[in-house]
This record gives sequence, C-alpha cells and structure tokens, in this order.
Amino acid sequence: MSPVPQKMIMNRKVKKVCFAASSGGHLEQLLMLKPLMDRYDSFILTEKTDYNSAICDVRTYYVRQVNRKEILFPLKLLANAFRETAVFIKERPDAVVSTGVLAVIPVCLLAKLFGKKLVYIESFAKVSSATETGKLMYRFADRFYVQWEPMKDIFPNAIYLGGIY
Repeated sequence: MSPVPQKMIMNRKVKKVCFAASSGGHLEQLLMLKPLMDRYDSFILTEKTDYNSAICDVRTYYVRQVNRKEILFPLKLLANAFRETAVFIKERPDAVVSTGVLAVIPVCLLAKLFGKKLVYIESFAKVSSATETGKLMYRFADRFYVQWEPMKDIFPNAIYLGGIY
C-alpha cells in the first residue's frame, strides 16, 4: 500500500480522520499511514500500555487494553465504548481508518452509526485466514483493504494494493 493512496479515505469532503488501532503490531501498521494522517486533521485512538509515549505529532487518545481471554473483557470493552463515544463526540471525525482489533471496535461501529466513512485494513500478519475483527468489519466498512492477494478469496469485495510496509 505504499505510497498511501488518496482514494483510501474516498473523497475530499473528509476533513477530520480518526486512526484507530490496538497496541503493538496493529498500531505499528497504522503509523505507516503517517503521510495520510498529515493530509487531514487527524487523531489516533489506541490502547494504553506501559510503554506509551507521544505518537508522532498526532493527538492521541487512549483506551483500556482488551484481551478476549480475560474474565473482565466485556466490562473493559464496555468502558472503552463509553470512552470512545466521548472522544467521537468531542472530535467529530468524518472518517475512521482502523487496523483493528477488539479495543477499537466501538469507534468503528460509531462511525457507521453516525453515517461516517469506515476504512478497515486487515492485518499484514493474516495471509490465508481472517481476523475475528476483520470478519465483523467486512460487513460495515465502506472500504476494506487486505495486504495479501490470497485474502481476496476470503474477502471477495476487499481491495488489494499490497502491504503497508
């Protein structure tokens, strides 16, 4: 996916973009879109970790880390939903671009609920099988990108442009 295509967001009417990803590799992939972030009034929504630092020079909001194997994961996801709703109302993004995963599902669904554009990028690590979040977001995304051509067999309407890296 390098260089970042302008059509990823879909139109010039988009002025503010939320870039949402869980921590780790998903956030690393999202940060590869920094040239795209620079074209818009952008902010990042990601999980709070022990190693947080300022991410680039982009406004950043943090939510709780969520692990679906933890017993309290539904409560953490609910807490994130409230936090993400507050951020969404404050920032009022025109579009959400996400590389997943569980912690940022609420903001992706909020985008659709409020009639905003949703762009989802399936993980670079997935070459022949889908993520659970990808399966869900495929139903809602205005644009759904895969980074490996074989993934088009799983997501036939996805857009393949190569890898972000």
